[in-house]
Amino acid sequence: MPKKLKVGIIGVGGIAKGAHIPGYLNLSDKVEIVALCDIVEERAQKRAKELGVSHVFTDYNDMLEMKEIDIISVCTPNYAHAPATIAALNAGKHVICEKPMARNAKEAEEMIKAYKKSGKILTIGYQWRFDPDIQALKSQIDAGEFGDIYFAKAIATRRRGIPAWGDFLNLEKQGGGPLVDIGTHALDLTLYLMGYPKPDIVLGSSYTKIANQGCINNFRDFDPKDYQVEDAAFGFVKMKDGATLSLETSWAMNLMDDEIFGTEIYGSGAGARFHWGKPLTIVSEAHERININQIVRRDRIGNNYNAEIAHFVDCIIENKEPLVKPEEALIVMKIQDAIYNSQKKEAAIKIN
Repeated sequence: MPKKLKVGIIGVGGIAKGAHIPGYLNLSDKVEIVALCDIVEERAQKRAKELGVSHVFTDYNDMLEMKEIDIISVCTPNYAHAPATIAALNAGKHVICEKPMARNAKEAEEMIKAYKKSGKILTIGYQWRFDPDIQALKSQIDAGEFGDIYFAKAIATRRRGIPAWGDFLNLEKQGGGPLVDIGTHALDLTLYLMGYPKPDIVLGSSYTKIANQGCINNFRDFDPKDYQVEDAAFGFVKMKDGATLSLETSWAMNLMDDEIFGTEIYGSGAGARFHWGKPLTIVSEAHERININQIVRRDRIGNNYNAEIAHFVDCIIENKEPLVKPEEALIVMKIQDAIYNSQKKEAAIKIN
């Protein structure tokens, strides 16, 4: 029987508990969690007791000295994504880092330098790519059924859904609000379906109009004085190939719908709308008729997180490229940076 890959997890809060840990536990024949690290020792010890893990750390540099560790999951707040990932790659570990890749494109570029030097696998936690509807849609697009995709929408909006825990409201630690939290998922998903065209010009705006006044929140109460990030952001991206993309994202906005997450794709041959929780809708023309097909898939096995972790582990075992490449995640970072810079400079931003 092949040797099990050994896993270390940096940051054992919500995303580790809800996504990475279950994903690895589902692969008990292939991997074993052997070490946990968290700056809150009590939290790390509690999680270690639950899992039966004996190696517990508060400094990831100490954990990375364990030569037997093959895989690192970086599940920290955004400010630690780059330093923890770079340290893990330099220590010869394969890494899956939660989204967004970093706080900004500069940090992401440093991560890619370490990745290229290491010879190890680096991927970013954009688990929505693994959704069965998205994979079915991507197959049709790649088969040419959508023709030339010239416009798309990335949407991740909440009426009142502010994650008022941890460091989410801290600008320095997170790098932004809904744009880097949920907008980043919709942006990656949309770019993935478009074939990741290269962005050219970005015009964007970000606003803090509701949360800083204090507002109803679906998650938990918060002090508006602690709110340092935007509560809504919007962008318009012109690609080098001529295609365009619009982005809408919010944690707090007076919307008709409580929450929308998804993407809309418009091509010369067909169009599609993927809104999570609703049927995938595809519009096309054939035999002088407009056809609108709603596809309700019933073959969901597990969830997107489990599929993401399983794919990452298989990439290591089979020595193949991951679906989510760090160079693509860097493009997302550059667009996000450009939206913020466009707001500050009140001008369109050219992306190199």
